[in-house]
Amino acid sequence: MSTDTPGIDPLQALRAPRDPACDVFLTGPVFLDIIFTGLDSAPVRGTESWARGMGSSPGGVANMATALARLGLRTSLAAAFGDDHYGEYCWDALEQGEGIDLSMSHTVPGWHSPVTVSMAYEGERTMVSHGHEAPAPAGAPASTGTTAPTGAAAPVPAFPRCPPRARAAIASLAPGRSEPWVATAARNGAMVFADVGWDETGRWDLDALPDLAHCEAFLPNAEEAMRYTRTDCPRAAAHALAERVPLAVVTLGAEGAYAVDGRTGVAAAVPAIEVEALDPTGAGDVFVAGFVTGTLADWPLADRLAFAGLTAALSVQEFGGSLSAPGWAEIAAWWQLIRTCASQDPAALERYAFLDDLLPTTARAWPLRRAVPTIGFRQ
Repeated sequence: MSTDTPGIDPLQALRAPRDPACDVFLTGPVFLDIIFTGLDSAPVRGTESWARGMGSSPGGVANMATALARLGLRTSLAAAFGDDHYGEYCWDALEQGEGIDLSMSHTVPGWHSPVTVSMAYEGERTMVSHGHEAPAPAGAPASTGTTAPTGAAAPVPAFPRCPPRARAAIASLAPGRSEPWVATAARNGAMVFADVGWDETGRWDLDALPDLAHCEAFLPNAEEAMRYTRTDCPRAAAHALAERVPLAVVTLGAEGAYAVDGRTGVAAAVPAIEVEALDPTGAGDVFVAGFVTGTLADWPLADRLAFAGLTAALSVQEFGGSLSAPGWAEIAAWWQLIRTCASQDPAALERYAFLDDLLPTTARAWPLRRAVPTIGFRQ
């Protein structure tokens, strides 16, 4: 469990002796992220741009794994790590720094860590990545279908033969690709939550996402949801998706999020929290982590959306994807501060009143490990 959860276990009231030891299982590539912030505009060809800020941190699937761990969920990650200094840094940051279980992960001799350089400006980010596919451990089954767009060398994880028993699992869907571990996790009782990337094929066919059939929840952004459902409204897209999965959640950027429970027909909409964004890297991953936490804790749908949006909003105020994820102490500090602001609408604050039953009565400083300029520094 993350060291940033001073006495707060969101699932404490639900835990039983025979429950799985793992709350959430996930797998995917871990990148070393190098983040530049404070750019006035996009880099221009033939010129040199200077950034006013810089940080480095584990990235890729590490964003979501860290966010889950910092919210008190027992998190297990299966990933390949390079045997270079970048890989050592990422392994240490996740296992020792965040308490993430890496027993299903492995180090690949002679394989270098994937790297992403992220440049944040004007509230958006531009990324350049490099990496090679990691060889699978001996005996591990390969995924079926396409693993990367034509011509790409995007690294893919070595998927485990048998994922651990877990309350939940998180998958990243891609057209034409099926991962055997997803069906196995669902058969073993895990609720599978899935996001999806941009469809480079341009088909936008839900039937091309075979693992969607095993999912409890599907969390695309508005553009992805509308393209997959052939609708021109994010809310209509959410209702259409709820006919395919029990829970459809559509993120709306600055407008918040909208969700539909396909089993009950209940829908919920929660506006976004306005913050001054430093770096949006990983905000979507933090949103998913917050929603998974609320779902496992069996909160009402609107509370889950509000909590996910809050955690994502707090994350964009810091450098990096993984190490910007908030913990409970930061959430408590926000809740304590926001209620003292005279400009806040009491009715709007009521949306977060459910936090009173979760948070300590007084917030205290709890320094989190943050992204640093180079991996040579110790914190």
